[in-house]
Amino acid sequence: MSTTPDSPSAPAIPAGFSFAALASGLGSPVRWRILLEISRGEGLLIVELAERLGMKQGTVSKHMKVLRDHGLVVTNRAGLNSIPPGRLVSAEEGIVDYGNCLLRLQRL
Repeated sequence: MSTTPDSPSAPAIPAGFSFAALASGLGSPVRWRILLEISRGEGLLIVELAERLGMKQGTVSKHMKVLRDHGLVVTNRAGLNSIPPGRLVSAEEGIVDYGNCLLRLQRL
C-alpha cells in the first residue's frame, strides 16, 4: 500500500480511478443514501439496503451497479456490499477516503 505525505495511512488511489469516476458515481441522491448506509461499517445485502431505504430491490440493485462500476463499493462472495477495504476512515462520522476525495457522508 502506498501512501501520500499529507495522509500517511491513506490507501493508494486505485489504477483507473479518477475524480470523474467519483463524480459520475455520486451523481444521484439515491447513491449518496446508499453510501451513507454502507459507510456505517457493516456489509449489507441488496435486500437489507432496499428495506432501510424504503426502495424496491431492483432500484437499489441498479444504483449499486453504478457504484461498483465506478469503484465506490465492493461486493463480496456472500453478496455483502461495503466500502472498499482501507477506504472507510470513520464509520461513526461516515468519512470515506477515495484517495483524491475525502467524503463526509451525512443525511441528505
